[in-house]
Formats: sequence, structure tokens, C-alpha cells
Amino acid sequence: MTGIKGVRRDKTTMKKGQKAHFIGIGGIGISALARLAAYEGYIVSGSDIEHTPLIAKLVEEGVKVNIPHSARAITDQDMVIHSAIIKKDNEEIVEAKRRGIPTLCRKEALKCFLADREVFSVAGAHGKSTTTAILSVILESSALIGAESKSFGSNARFTKGKTLVFEADESDGSFLCSNPSVAIVTNAEPEHMEYYGYDLDRFHGAYMEFLSLAKTRVINAEDEFLSAYKDEAIRLYPSEDIKNIRFTLKEGEPFTSFDLKNYGEFYVWGFGAHIALDASLAILAANLRLPIDTIRQRLRGYRGIKKRFDVVRRTDKLVVIDDYGHHPTEIEATLQSALRYKELLGLKSVTAIWQPHKYSRTLHNIDRFERCFNGVDRLIILPVWAAGETPCEIDFASIFKNYNLTLAPDYQSAKTNCDLSSGLTIGFGAGDLTYQIRSVCAYD
Repeated sequence: MTGIKGVRRDKTTMKKGQKAHFIGIGGIGISALARLAAYEGYIVSGSDIEHTPLIAKLVEEGVKVNIPHSARAITDQDMVIHSAIIKKDNEEIVEAKRRGIPTLCRKEALKCFLADREVFSVAGAHGKSTTTAILSVILESSALIGAESKSFGSNARFTKGKTLVFEADESDGSFLCSNPSVAIVTNAEPEHMEYYGYDLDRFHGAYMEFLSLAKTRVINAEDEFLSAYKDEAIRLYPSEDIKNIRFTLKEGEPFTSFDLKNYGEFYVWGFGAHIALDASLAILAANLRLPIDTIRQRLRGYRGIKKRFDVVRRTDKLVVIDDYGHHPTEIEATLQSALRYKELLGLKSVTAIWQPHKYSRTLHNIDRFERCFNGVDRLIILPVWAAGETPCEIDFASIFKNYNLTLAPDYQSAKTNCDLSSGLTIGFGAGDLTYQIRSVCAYD
């Protein structure tokens, strides 16, 4: 079977001992793929622009990582794989092509590495990392996740057997390359529209194609788009199927309990109706392979994922949470959980620190961003994390004037100039805010 750019998708030319080089290896998605390559017997190397904790872990695992990018990193590799953000004129890509080394973007490489797997592929604008992590814990399977699961301390895990749970990304259309045997869709809210040319039909068409690739489909049937899906699927109707949602603390840790259909009660780590929804989709997908009682027991082993309602510091009077939420729907849902958590802990205030992610996303959703922080006692806004976009002016002071607002250059400055010594502080963003928070908390 012929694959892409000279790389065959059978294993005759993809053998143990071959050399695979990953450009942008510090990215959460491509690093998981690099770990899969290493597990399958490839000699893995990589490069990135700077050292990060994730890269440090890869080095500990035996991966040679070159910092920064350099044409000298390209020698005798059998294939070169790069993340979506790497430009065609990157010196390593240029050198690989000069040497005639097959060069693939990450989504093209997925077709090679997932070709012989039974893939439970989880897609959706929101909740896909959580759903993927929960499902991997229940199935006790291999997993590639766009976040670090606290249940096994990595964004990748490998077990015996062909089953693999995969977080499928719509941002660059790569979910269409994930070889789904089971397709799970949490929602299809428009997101990453710049990739789809702001064409809603093209965006929804990609989801339709993703669903059509799978033998079995599990969907949130109350999503506006998915509610009109006509083909055969296992459907979750959250307002009807999920009942008696309750929030409890166990040794200060947040848990949600709920009843699902006629299957009885389940407990899952985390707070919120959205957590119950994500867990329910994972339960329905897992039920294709496992009995409900086994699922119920294994679900209790889930312990959250890094950067998703991630409690990084907790004392009697202070809680600091790091969250990846960077879309108003995600922020709104997570804030509701934070407000409930504050009440149960007996804290008096909630401060939200927001690092907007991408100028395009911020401007496209600015009206919803202006509303999604309702309920906080203080809002601190940091500079936009551009993610490679050209900067433009956004008048945050005027747009968010109805809040108790502070504009700060970074988390340390916010902490210095505002009293964050008590209450609940929660940071939102997909940029470097997570490292800022963790660095400061480590020395407090």
C-alpha cells in the first residue's frame, strides 16, 4: 500500500531501527506521535526552538533533541515529520528535501502510524482531551492525547493489543487522517475557522467526513449540528440521559457524580455538567467493549489531565488553578465549576487571569469573551499570545470596563500588584501562562 511522499503505509519500509526525526517535537500532539514511534522501535530524534519541561522528559526517555532548529540536525534519517506550525522554509525541512528524505507533516504521518490500529478517535471543539483521557483509563488501552493525563503522567501510553484512543484535532483537518474505527464527537461548535476559510459548510463537511470514516459513531446528539446527523450512531442526549448531577469533595479533590440512562450512578474526577457529559460519551464508547460494571469501577481511576482545572496550589485560604480554556464556551463552563469549588471550600473570591490566545480567535469571539467572565470578583488580562499571528490593536480596557479589571504584562506582575494571597485564582489560556503560573507557585 503506497502512502505519502514515498513512504509506504505497510510495514515493509517502516521497520524497527529506522530513524525518524520530528521538527517541533515539543508540541503536545507531535511529541505523543514521537513517543509512539519510539515505542514501535524507531530511532527517534527531534528539534524545537527552546527547552521546555516536555522536551526534558523526552530527553530522559532517550530522545535526542536539537535546540534550536538547525540543518545540521538532518543527517541520515529515513523520514522527517514536522508539526503543523512549521513553515516550508524551515532549514531542517529544506535540508531534508535536499537530501531526498521523505518529509511529512504530522497529519500525513498519522496515516502511517495509525494504519494498523483499532482507533477510538475523539473529536470536538471542546472536551476532547478530557473524553480521550477518561476513555483511555476505562479501556486500559494505548493512548495519544493532546494533554498530559494525570492517571499515567504523560500524553502517551502504550499497552499490548491494537486498541488506541486518539485525540483527533480538527484545527488542521488531521482528524480525517486518524483511521477511526470508532468516532466520538463531543460537539461541533465552529472553531479554528481560519483553517476552513471561515466557511461553515466546509467546516461541517469535515466533521461529516470524519464520521463517515468510522464503523461506529458516538455523538452528543444535542449539539446544534450533530442533532441533524441522520446516519446510524450511538446518541447521547445529555438533558435526558444524564440526571442527578452532584458535586462533592474528597480530601479537597473535586468529584462529580451522576446517573446515566438506566446504567446507574458513576463518579468521575472534576467538577461540572461538562465533565459528566464527557464521561458519559466515554462510557458509551467503552461499552462497545466492556460491561458497565467494569466501566464504573475503572472510571474511578481517572484523575484529571494537566492544564484542565489543574489545581497547582491549595492551602486553607488559597487555591490556584491552571486551565487550558481559550474559547468562551470552555471558559464559561470551567468558571461555573470554579465558582462551585470556591463555595465548597469556603473561599470568598474568584480571580480570573486570562491570556487571550490568537488575535483572530479573540476578535472573532470578542462579544462572547466579554460576557464569559461573569461572576468573577476580579479579571486580570495579560497580553495576547499571538501563536505566530501578526499583532493588532484590541482595546481590552474599554471592552471589559464593566469588570474589576487589571491589565498586566505577566502573571508575576499581576501577583505583585494585586492581592492574590487568598481566594481562588484561575488562569485561562493556551499560551505560556501555564509555565508562568507553575514557575511562580513553585517558589511561593
